[in-house]
Amino acid sequence: MAGKLPVSPLAPASFPDLPVIEGASFATAAAGVRYAGRTDVMLCRLAPGSTVAGVFTTSATRSSPVLDCQAKLAAPAESDRGAAILVNSGNANAFTGRAGDESVEAVCAGVADVLDLPASRVFTASTGVIGERLAHDRIVAALQTLSTNLSEDAGEDAARAIMTTDTYPKGAGRVIETEAGPIRIAGFAKGSGMIAPDMATMLVYIFTDAAVPQPLLQEFLAGATPSTFNAITVDGDTSTSDSLMLAATGRGSARIEDAASATGTAFAEALHAVMLDLAHQVVRDGEGATKFVEVAVSGARDDADAKRIALSIANSPLVKTAIAGEDPNWGRVVMAVGKSGAEADRDALAIRFGDILVAEKGWVSPDYSEEAAAAYMKGQDLRIAVDLGLASGAFTAWTCDLTHAYIDINADYRS
Repeated sequence: MAGKLPVSPLAPASFPDLPVIEGASFATAAAGVRYAGRTDVMLCRLAPGSTVAGVFTTSATRSSPVLDCQAKLAAPAESDRGAAILVNSGNANAFTGRAGDESVEAVCAGVADVLDLPASRVFTASTGVIGERLAHDRIVAALQTLSTNLSEDAGEDAARAIMTTDTYPKGAGRVIETEAGPIRIAGFAKGSGMIAPDMATMLVYIFTDAAVPQPLLQEFLAGATPSTFNAITVDGDTSTSDSLMLAATGRGSARIEDAASATGTAFAEALHAVMLDLAHQVVRDGEGATKFVEVAVSGARDDADAKRIALSIANSPLVKTAIAGEDPNWGRVVMAVGKSGAEADRDALAIRFGDILVAEKGWVSPDYSEEAAAAYMKGQDLRIAVDLGLASGAFTAWTCDLTHAYIDINADYRS
């Protein structure tokens, strides 16, 4: 996309000061994948002994890098040799046929050569325009420079290199004290449009210095995904390239062998916090977004019904445009509940905007104030709550408003 987008009004004040993860080093380069002079490639080297886990898009038109990563993670790992992650922006290398596979093979072979790794331990991702061949030779030509510039404190540069329509780099980290010693977690993500819950809906890379066996690392990652990255939506569209990877370098003092142990529980909570932080940042950078919206559904017949309703509300263009216009049009929320396919009872449900009770018992609340609701809708951080009044099912989703800027960004995306 030509030109630089203004930074989202919902962006954090600055990139966070992430903890350095020993055993994970980064470098970036401007390879000219799509635009000249733009930093568009990130290389990460993981120390010997590192374990890697991942979850990926369930799209039927998954990109060549996604298919390659899935195959590699399903095979026995040579963790004693270390690993590497290479990400490019500007081109998704998706729906490019055999040429896409060949590009992945060429990039993996190049990284394996400069870092002295088996190609089976090189994981790649591509983000950007779909359906155009990747100029992988430009990436390969930058690998030598990348390999010589690797640094453990270049996380922010790495986060910037993988951006497409993002208006700011997204990072999050935690340092926790456990009975096994301190554990550091740091991660970064890209994502702004084509965001809908169907795994991870963007590119996300998280690192820890704890030692965690690969099967357990995968368990931790999969367990935290449903209530973080699978609970956000910007536009209801799922990417061909969604990749969420977690690497444990084992260079810290803590080793986790049991998820139910005190250390395992503490790690799981910290990992979830980092993932939720990054997921929220993606929504706050939604293309054209001016409002961050929490949709909390409770009292549903079960959690699955609660999720259906929450996402029906969060993905509704009518709800999202009303929010953009700062219109407390609660009838659109009623519509979204009804169309979801989940069980609902008109006379049992209640709707709130923030602390304002809007509707209950099948009708508008007698104490409802349109003026108060309109004033509430002028805020940047909003909450829509629906209580079905049926049982204990609950789910919370996060979304943003839908403005004309979303059309402008996507109409010009390939120019």
